Amino acid sequence: MHKLILFITILCGIGLSAQEFNATVVVNAEQTGNPNLQVFKTLERSVTEFVNNTKWTELEYRTEERIDCSFFINILSNTNDNFSATIQVQASRPVYGSSYKTTILNINDKQFNFNYLEFQPLNYNPNNYESNLISVVAFYLYTILGVDADTYELNSGTDYYQEAKNIVNNAQGSNTLGWNGQDGAQTRFRLNDDLLSGTFDGYRSALYTYHREGLDIMNNDLKKGKESILESMKTLEGMHRTRPNSYIMRVFFDAKADEVSGILSGGPSLNIAETMAILGRIAPTYTSNWSEIKF
Repeated sequence: MHKLILFITILCGIGLSAQEFNATVVVNAEQTGNPNLQVFKTLERSVTEFVNNTKWTELEYRTEERIDCSFFINILSNTNDNFSATIQVQASRPVYGSSYKTTILNINDKQFNFNYLEFQPLNYNPNNYESNLISVVAFYLYTILGVDADTYELNSGTDYYQEAKNIVNNAQGSNTLGWNGQDGAQTRFRLNDDLLSGTFDGYRSALYTYHREGLDIMNNDLKKGKESILESMKTLEGMHRTRPNSYIMRVFFDAKADEVSGILSGGPSLNIAETMAILGRIAPTYTSNWSEIKF
């Protein structure tokens, strides 16, 4: 009997102390011409273990609370321990009262070159730049934590974005792309700077309104939830007036365009003419999505 109680206690402890992420990592090396090299399989396993087995916060996550995310690493070429690649990062979170999971982040980072020796340990050190592989993955994990937090409580992701900023600062002397202001308009530097800039608070406000006041209440009040989705588009329009054509706006709709199109097409009938006009102004790149909306 005592052994049974101990066993149950251990199981409960495991559930309470689970790490923050439930990550899937895929390394695709088709473009190298040698996709079956063992190093690619080892890299995939190493990054998976790095993400899922590292303790990223001081919080205790239950197993069912872990954040679902994926990292698709597309290796373009490699010479010895030098890899040229891109990385697609996606994350989702559950919608209250349903089995549906909504995408909260979807980024394709094309500035991802790194060095990797097979079987080298991957360890995150918040005080130092260890490698571009570690820094890029850790940067996106803290960004995911921040975005996820912002969808549940208004502006609650700031501490995670600050940790991501610390990674940016540590990496800026590494001579690798994506960490400095001059590296382009759609970089890790720009994403983090926008997330922490008051100029783009509309993005974070829209995250909260869209998810917590929109999707999460649709199970109980479909019309009110849909109205909140429309309201979040107005919030984004306010941000657009101040800073048009921003990278952070693209980040929002890269994750949400398909979903917004579906929500506006279904459910209770509302007057969405104003919202359609807003979408055309703030997100013209997604015209094909908006043309599919039926109302």
